[in-house]
Amino acid sequence: MEEPKVAKQKTWNKKALLILGVFFVLGIVALTVVAVLQNKPLPENLKYGIVLDAGSSHTSLYIYQWPAEKENDTGVVQQVEECKVEGNGISSYNQKPENAGLSLQACLNKAREVIPVNKHKETPVYLGATAGMRLLRLTNSRSAEEVLTSVENTLRSSPFDFQGARIITGQEEGAYGWITINYLLGNFIQNSPWFNIIPNSKQGTSGALDLGGASTQITFVSDENIESQDNTLRFRLYGKSYNVYTHSFLCYGKDQALRLQLANSMTDGQNITLLDPCFNSGYRRNVSTADLYSSPCVSSLRTLTLPQTIQIQGTGNYQLCKKKVESIFNVSHCSYSRCSFNGIFQPVLQGEFGAFSAFFFVMDFLKLAKGKASLDSVKNTVERHCSKPWFEVKRDSGNVKEKYLSEYCFSGVYILNLLDLYGFNASSWEDITFLGKIHGSDAGWTLGYMLNLTNMIPAELPASPPLSHGGYVGLMVFFSVFISIILLTCWLTSRKPKCLQKGII
Repeated sequence: MEEPKVAKQKTWNKKALLILGVFFVLGIVALTVVAVLQNKPLPENLKYGIVLDAGSSHTSLYIYQWPAEKENDTGVVQQVEECKVEGNGISSYNQKPENAGLSLQACLNKAREVIPVNKHKETPVYLGATAGMRLLRLTNSRSAEEVLTSVENTLRSSPFDFQGARIITGQEEGAYGWITINYLLGNFIQNSPWFNIIPNSKQGTSGALDLGGASTQITFVSDENIESQDNTLRFRLYGKSYNVYTHSFLCYGKDQALRLQLANSMTDGQNITLLDPCFNSGYRRNVSTADLYSSPCVSSLRTLTLPQTIQIQGTGNYQLCKKKVESIFNVSHCSYSRCSFNGIFQPVLQGEFGAFSAFFFVMDFLKLAKGKASLDSVKNTVERHCSKPWFEVKRDSGNVKEKYLSEYCFSGVYILNLLDLYGFNASSWEDITFLGKIHGSDAGWTLGYMLNLTNMIPAELPASPPLSHGGYVGLMVFFSVFISIILLTCWLTSRKPKCLQKGII
């Protein structure tokens, strides 16, 4: 009579085990689903911005990106693309302003490809024009406005969020360059998990030295009282405030400085040849005097009896070139406690400096940008280059454009004189680092401009998992305990311990 009861018990055990197995599988599935959904990689929430640097000799478009959740009220900005606009700077279109805007179209098309389509409408685009347009505004304000209107119309017709096209001041250019340098050197956001560029254990900030075609800027933090209020600016970045000294010397970029040197060397009469020690011996160049004096930097130096064209013949003499370069600076007048040149106040140099733009390009060509060369070594290198005959310079320099190649002697001498007037000597020269592209980002004012502008872009909450940490832990514990109970029940059902078998006879 016991066999039916045992069979019935076995049948019940099988059904119970089947039901428990179903619950076990469901528990495992639920545990896996919760874990996968909670730990699924969160989508990147990136913002984009475009800045166009409309310089005196060319225009470049830079695309930046940063996380929507900002760090200390300032976005962590990284350059992701650069596009060089073909042709000269927009100031060269003063005769045909409509072409200034058209010249930007190819690079704007490139930006369309790089930036995701769903981000186009919210991507701000800015154009900042520098010294070339400052000079055009001095000579012909109407043409300058027409050029700006042309580029503005082109930018407005793009799919991006046009925010402005304007001529930035020299002080702004210098200050934004200072922001860029300190950002790239890691002086603002040490140990940033998102964008670690250069580990830097130094305290404080670095100064910035910028050399363009039409202007040059010096910017640094100083503990001294800044006697000229026109040369002080205040910034707040990454939760800290900074007061900096800055000055921009219009007409003292390397291209305009060469014009000044040539204009100073001209003499009255019909002599159509100018022997110039700042060009390598054997080099010749024909210069239109009308073009030479078209710049407001040298127009006041024009004489009445010059021929229409003058041929420059290089003689390649470092010492004579140095004297000619020195003549374009005015160091005889200063109404402050200390001046650099042209009566402009400058406090004593403080800290390390990053030199970029033409400072870097010239020193890089002369193989002086890497490492820490002494001032005497730099002078000797520039002197050796100036003494080389032109055919040898061309032979050893590959495919460098002749205009740039022919001017490296002058540019090297000019940089040495300029930095000397700023106050750099044999000991402080080693505080200068020549910077080009650092971890994919160009050293220049545009990155600093973008960093400063992100203060006006509201931060967004970071993307978060579907469950809070507490909720996630609670569910994981619940399903783990649930699965454990099912396993224990299955074991007890299939193999009852002896202590539970009493009464089953």
